[in-house]
Amino acid sequence: MLYRRGHLGYGDPAGSRKLFMPSPDSDRYEREEAMFLVDTHCHLNVEYYPDGLSKVFENALKCDVKRMLFASADLPSTREAVDFAEKHEGLPEIWALAGVHPHEASSVADGITAELEELARSSKVSAVGEIGLDYFYDNSPRDIQREVFRSQIRLAKKINKPVVIHVRDSADRSSGDANSETLAILKEESAETVGGVIHCFSGDAQNARDALDLGFYISFAGPVTYPKNIALREIAMDIVPIDRILCETDSPYLAPQHIRGKTNEPCHVRDVYEMISMLRGMSLEDFAEAVKENGERLFGWKGYSDV
Repeated sequence: MLYRRGHLGYGDPAGSRKLFMPSPDSDRYEREEAMFLVDTHCHLNVEYYPDGLSKVFENALKCDVKRMLFASADLPSTREAVDFAEKHEGLPEIWALAGVHPHEASSVADGITAELEELARSSKVSAVGEIGLDYFYDNSPRDIQREVFRSQIRLAKKINKPVVIHVRDSADRSSGDANSETLAILKEESAETVGGVIHCFSGDAQNARDALDLGFYISFAGPVTYPKNIALREIAMDIVPIDRILCETDSPYLAPQHIRGKTNEPCHVRDVYEMISMLRGMSLEDFAEAVKENGERLFGWKGYSDV
């Protein structure tokens, strides 16, 4: 189904009309041709899914989500992600990130460990991440965040893998502009030589343009479906070219509008695909194929699945 380009998804500027998003059990999925959707950022740790991932994966496959990138936040979660990705077989495909989130930067303030580098070199690790700056919570001192961020960009360059960037501004940018600082550090460290993605993009239009100018991709998550996020939908519709868009859940966080406040799962990345394909006036199938190709180009996945 094609949608008129320029429609922001909720009927009026105030976003008052709700967009229907079917559940994974909806027979709507069975009536459409099989697609290959990718969740390029999800946290699959046992602490979030203590009952295991069998049902999570079952729901994902019902929604045509056939590839996932298991995000990491520190050394223990990197171990977990890499171990799971290396042992998992079949669909959905599971790939891993290796890296230290800015929240946990203090844990490696003395330097990136040899173990983290060894894990990052795994053939199942697609990128170094998630790394960056978070001035909203400031769980680690900002000077340590910056240095650890730089160290991990250097690691990515050393092993020739892209970076997955986390960035969140303080509630008041006058106390620190994490987006601008992040882009400045990426430029200073020549991160464009390995490339990467700004995950769960939450910046403004200029931040998006700056990242694109650096050759980076932009990834959208559940917030693009929230009624008040008109500016974010405009960025997805008009600023980011089709060959630079990725889609993710950041599950178990940031559930899309129709289940907002509940635990998110990779299956719900389909909501993000539906929203952005509608905004851009594309069929869901064509948009899904474009996003799949983008992920393969950035993360080196091409040829690993012919599903």
